[in-house]
Amino acid sequence: MNASVDDAPVARAAEPVRGIPGEPRRPPDEGIALCLSGGGYRAMLFHLGALWRLNELGYLSRLARISSVSGGSITAGVLAKNWAQLDFDGAGVGQAFEQALCQPIRRVAGKTIDVWVILLGILLPGSIGDRYVGALKRLLFGAASLEALPDSPRFVINATNLQSAVLWRFSKPYMRDYRVGEVKNPTLELARAVASSGAFPPFISPVVLKLDAAAYTPNSGQDLQRPPFTTRVLLSDGGVYDNLGLETAWKRYRTILISDGGGHIGAKERPKRDWLRQSRRVLDVIDSQVRALRKRQAIESYRLGLREGAYWGIRTDIADYGLADPLPCPHAQTLALARTPTRLKKTAPLLQERLINWGYAACDAALRAHLDRGTCPHRPGSRTRLQRWGESADGRARPEPAFERGTRRKRGQGEPRRPGHAALPRRL
Repeated sequence: MNASVDDAPVARAAEPVRGIPGEPRRPPDEGIALCLSGGGYRAMLFHLGALWRLNELGYLSRLARISSVSGGSITAGVLAKNWAQLDFDGAGVGQAFEQALCQPIRRVAGKTIDVWVILLGILLPGSIGDRYVGALKRLLFGAASLEALPDSPRFVINATNLQSAVLWRFSKPYMRDYRVGEVKNPTLELARAVASSGAFPPFISPVVLKLDAAAYTPNSGQDLQRPPFTTRVLLSDGGVYDNLGLETAWKRYRTILISDGGGHIGAKERPKRDWLRQSRRVLDVIDSQVRALRKRQAIESYRLGLREGAYWGIRTDIADYGLADPLPCPHAQTLALARTPTRLKKTAPLLQERLINWGYAACDAALRAHLDRGTCPHRPGSRTRLQRWGESADGRARPEPAFERGTRRKRGQGEPRRPGHAALPRRL
């Protein structure tokens, strides 16, 4: 079944995003957009695995847009900063993917950020948000700014504007809130954009932008283009408004790939009854339901033909894709990975590898089921270093598995030394 932009409202109601009031609907452009969800280090590493597989298949170089929120924006920010270093070959495969993306992401995953920026922000002068910006500058982005991002693909880093209650988007040609207005060719630090996208409330949020009202394009805001909305912008985690990062991709492109590393709120026999923790529980329930609704609407839009694409999530059962030969990922064990807390907390090397592996395998299955049915599970001699699961079939832990012959880990090293290549093992 296919539906056009002029079809009945019941078809349009299936879409997970809504148009900006007053702007005409337009058909989507041909092109591929990738959405990277929030979810702390868990999502950051899951997306890294997905990007690894997209690169191997030549999809990474074909992307027209990468839209991200929260933890996904850390991965997207590093990818954007190092895009020119990927060294794409004639097939569109980045030959320096490990050096440009994997290594810096894994290094930062080995460090705790959240606790320290909160403590330093409380105890020392300056805000918690500014401490988070400083940590990202020191660990990942340095002095890089939005103007240094590539022209293509378009990277869009999304935050939530607490004043206007809509999305604030950062990109190379502009940063914008449709109610407040647009600043063209921003020189803002990349670290501040990524920190704004991941300023998790209530602890790290908000990150403040101090801007000149004269920097805005005249009459570019719908109803709030005036101080203090234009001069002191208070931004929170992009996942507050759109935890899948769909908004800026879905409205523009025909083919949408969604990588969802978001968390899930589970049942709790005795939820806390004090105001603070009960409020947190309520907000988590709301967030979970909004995310689930957007996911269902996105998948229904694929079914109706409103968009093409694929969805893969950290809670997905790989068997649901109906492939005869998916990479073997026991659902009980991938669900255990999905329960990794939404934190910016030091992650053990083995857990990092499992999250990367699972993102790789989930992306592979989704693409082969819905977009690229002729693709093999992996290519011989793949440069990807996937590792076996660290649990036996009955769920009991076993000693950390070794890497394939030719690699050896020294104590204290987060990234093992790599031989000429490491083919995929027979099972994860």
